[in-house]
Amino acid sequence: MSEATLDVIKDGSDAEFMADVIEASNETPVVVDFWAPWCGPCKQLMPALERAVLGAKGAVKMVKINIDENPGVAGQLGVRSIPAVFAFKDGKPVDGFQGGQPESELTKFIGRLSGASDPIAEAAELVARAKDSLAAGDPGGAAQDYAQALTLDDKNPEAMAGLARVYIESGNEAGAADLIASADSSIADHPEIAAVKSQLTIIAQPAPAPDETAELKAAVDAKPDDLDARLELAKALAASGRNGEAVEHLLYSIAKNRSHKGEAARLFLLTIFEAEGPTSEVSIEGRRQLSSILFA
Repeated sequence: MSEATLDVIKDGSDAEFMADVIEASNETPVVVDFWAPWCGPCKQLMPALERAVLGAKGAVKMVKINIDENPGVAGQLGVRSIPAVFAFKDGKPVDGFQGGQPESELTKFIGRLSGASDPIAEAAELVARAKDSLAAGDPGGAAQDYAQALTLDDKNPEAMAGLARVYIESGNEAGAADLIASADSSIADHPEIAAVKSQLTIIAQPAPAPDETAELKAAVDAKPDDLDARLELAKALAASGRNGEAVEHLLYSIAKNRSHKGEAARLFLLTIFEAEGPTSEVSIEGRRQLSSILFA
């Protein structure tokens, strides 16, 4: 290595970790690369990571620690597989990853530490990519991008809501609810977060058995103006994921008697619209019909 390289990249050890990493990171961010001679992916990652660090022109330093010779710090940090990379700033770990990474991602990783890249903008790019992944039928890839976006910007409502929706689609409603409950107060009322809350409200209603829904439908068919039965049918349909059908029954009820039961049909209709989101065909067509009823 050249003398200039040695100023920013060096081999480290457990004994020198406090000086080389913890104390040094109070002045300059330090990247720690845990590796071993037998690790193939480590040999691929290390030169690429070194190039990214050198590209920061001294704004970030790098310490390489062979875990075969120095297992202490790696064990304390919970390293279970390598390569494992940790970024330290002001004496504390602030970022990191395990496994190989494309060089473009390493450049972003170093850029976040040096201040050369904008984590907010990067999070927005990840959210856009996650949406493309969902459209392509890849919820796993979308979940990874949403989660990474949240590590960069924990106040990104689209990332939080998107990840929560992936949880819901996978059957993890409790995980979605916990995630949304953790939303910062600054985004708690954002439309994306509100939409997921409404979706969870609908899901929380006990899903009726098919014969119960059939009985409710038969009751409504027999007495079309029984608005209580129609409201229960709408709730049963929504709980079964049949929001479009539920909307039809709610619109009928509103047209017949908007004030019935404290405007229950209209209020539940708005919950469905919110859960569906503003771009949903169910919401767009439903709102159009609702406007026609209310302002006829």
